[in-house]
Amino acid sequence: MTETAVAHPTEPAVRKATPGEARAPRRSGRRRIALPYLLLLPALLLELLVHLVPMLMGIAMSFKELTQFSIRNWSEAPWAGLDNYTVAIDFDAPVGQALLKSFLTTCLFTLLSVGLCWFLGTAAAIFLQENFRGRGFLRTLFLVPYALPVYTAVITWAFMFQRDNGLINHVLHDQLGIGDSPAFWLIGDNAFSTLLVVSVWKGWPFAFLTVMAGLQNIPRDMYEAAALDGAGVRKQIRHITLPSLRSVNQVLVLVLFLWTFNDFNTPFVLFGKAAPESADLISLHIYQSSFQTWNFGTGSAMSVLLLLFLLVVTGVYLLLTSRGRKTSDV
Repeated sequence: MTETAVAHPTEPAVRKATPGEARAPRRSGRRRIALPYLLLLPALLLELLVHLVPMLMGIAMSFKELTQFSIRNWSEAPWAGLDNYTVAIDFDAPVGQALLKSFLTTCLFTLLSVGLCWFLGTAAAIFLQENFRGRGFLRTLFLVPYALPVYTAVITWAFMFQRDNGLINHVLHDQLGIGDSPAFWLIGDNAFSTLLVVSVWKGWPFAFLTVMAGLQNIPRDMYEAAALDGAGVRKQIRHITLPSLRSVNQVLVLVLFLWTFNDFNTPFVLFGKAAPESADLISLHIYQSSFQTWNFGTGSAMSVLLLLFLLVVTGVYLLLTSRGRKTSDV
């Protein structure tokens, strides 16, 4: 009499996988790992062609003696070594003095513009967190400057700041009677204020949109508990809103700084190829040094110096903010 092996009803039968079935999970795992790289490949290729290749060419041009006579065959231009950098940072010479003044003007402009953009965007975002009639309309209205093309917005401001037939002088001088005569807004010392107004008007909606998105992650229970404890609006903003937005503000300030310091379109469209001395931002100054005086080697050296400055500032900023984040977490 033979004995028949009967599997226990509670123990499932174990079947040995075939070689093909064993390789299937490995293949699917490899495909899952390779998929993000395949999706990033078009962006990496565009980044290589649009940014990295021109940047490397600009660095190579900064070591050559490039003028209107040698720009046609720039790869065969005479080797200048560090002469272009020496000219750019020689602050006792006219070229170095002009670059230093433009750099300081850009620093002041960036500090004021980023500060005002952050303040206006944060204040508007906090104000629109409350429910009231017309909130959706105000949110849409505040985002209009960010949605408009840069050239359209800046050209419109350029017409508004015209001395004889601009809207600004019509309101300030003709309607309100401010000043003995209409002011010149696009030339002279007033050009800096004009550029700052246009930059803030164009940039603060981005801060508003970013902060408004960050406010959605703050639980309303924290505000209700603070209100029950007797905390007013100012204390709630100081002890709840701003600390909760720390990570958002760190990224926001860095992005605004890089955009503002490198801004070329706004001064170029507003003033043309030659900006007034009071509004001579370094991006437009490098353009003038390259394409107005036909000294592409010195202009490329200035661009490389600007790149190094931004890299150092960004690295120091990220280092300090990361340390501050770790300290607050502890």
